[in-house]
Amino acid sequence: MKLRYSTTSPYARKCWVAAVEMGLEPRLDFVLTNAWSPDTDLPKDNPLGKVPALITEGGEALFDSPVICEYLDSLHDGQKLFPPVGGTRWEQLRLAALADGILDAALVKRIEATMRPEDKRWSDWTDRQSRAITRALDVMEEECAGWGRDFLIGQIGAAVALGYLDLRFPAEDWRAAHPNLAKWYAEVARRPSMVKTEPRD
Repeated sequence: MKLRYSTTSPYARKCWVAAVEMGLEPRLDFVLTNAWSPDTDLPKDNPLGKVPALITEGGEALFDSPVICEYLDSLHDGQKLFPPVGGTRWEQLRLAALADGILDAALVKRIEATMRPEDKRWSDWTDRQSRAITRALDVMEEECAGWGRDFLIGQIGAAVALGYLDLRFPAEDWRAAHPNLAKWYAEVARRPSMVKTEPRD
């Protein structure tokens, strides 16, 4: 299998972390891809022109990160990162969606600040993204004590989202208002899957 990724894509990192946790990393060939390059061939594997994209052993291209992670989860016999049924499944999918929402908002902020001409930036739009991130972190702060030692797809998404905030917005101290979440993240950030996939700009 081939995983098309970039070194700083949090969505690609989520797939990589999941693969390590599932013991599937040795089955992956990692293809470094610049999705922003005008001559990239990425659209042949993902018409949306985004990483990650996974090319299966049968040659099928899968995207985006939730689909890739669930596909990988179908390939092993260990503990499933996506609980198959019941309330735990919906709790994990909800948390994963919350984490992806943080990433979506953070990427909007990043693009607005670094790629849009300064005279065309929309501060109200950026502020809206910041508020969405804060609300999501507030929910995680209230709920993380109940996560226990689980590191399923929801917790993986949360950890990757927090890592991305540290990477792209180091001056914005999310930890100060979220001490429980900060403590949780300090522990999971030491997991081999998180250390190995730490982004480098």
